[in-house]
Amino acid sequence: MGLSLEGVILAIILGTLAAIVYSLRILVLLERRIARIDLTLMNISDKILKEEVRIERAERKIENYMKHKKR
Repeated sequence: MGLSLEGVILAIILGTLAAIVYSLRILVLLERRIARIDLTLMNISDKILKEEVRIERAERKIENYMKHKKR
């Protein structure tokens, strides 16, 4: 009624292969999620850089205005 030794070994091998395939699937999903997070961080850093440039321009305008006002 039970499995022979070859059947048990085959079941163990198939179970191991199934676990490997499942693990690879999870790794691919995590890699995609990390890639999306990376793109999001790059977009955020680009926005911050643009805002910093805008602030620096405004600071220069204010400094120039203050220099000319003192004269």
